[in-house]
Parts: sequence; C-alpha cells; structure tokens
Amino acid sequence: MYYICNTMVNVRLDKELEDKLKKYASKQQKTKSSIVKEALIAYLKDVDDDKSAFELGKDLFGQAASRRTDTSTKYKSYLKTKLSGKNTH
Repeated sequence: MYYICNTMVNVRLDKELEDKLKKYASKQQKTKSSIVKEALIAYLKDVDDDKSAFELGKDLFGQAASRRTDTSTKYKSYLKTKLSGKNTH
C-alpha cells in the first residue's frame, strides 16, 4: 500500500506578481503550482547551510575593473605607483 503525502503551503502574492505567474503558466501550459515548485527547487538547489559567507559569494569576489586579483594584499604598492606617476612634473 502506498501513501501520498502532500503538504500545502499558502503564499501571498501581490496582484502584479500573481498576474505575471498566471500569464507565464498559461504560456508554458503548466499549472501555477508546478511553476512555483520548479522555481523553489531551483532556488534551493544551491543552498547549503554549511557554506561560509565567502563560499556563498566567492564568484562575486576578486578582480574588478583592474582585472587584478591581488589588490587586497598589494594595494599600498599600487597606490604608491599611481600617486608617484601623477606627481612627476
């Protein structure tokens, strides 16, 4: 004998978000419920409570516009070089 256990969760959406969900579900020929389930699975798939703040954001850290990855350790030498270049008259 098999038992199916479904848990119901109620979510309050503002009118604009609900309208977007209805439109998307209709376009995809899916139920609103299935769209919400898929979105929740995608959102939670990378969530790991054991990850540190650095691990969660490591793809956002590092090189900026300068493309240098060592600016946090060599910032003084970079600043000195930049300032000495401005003061040569």
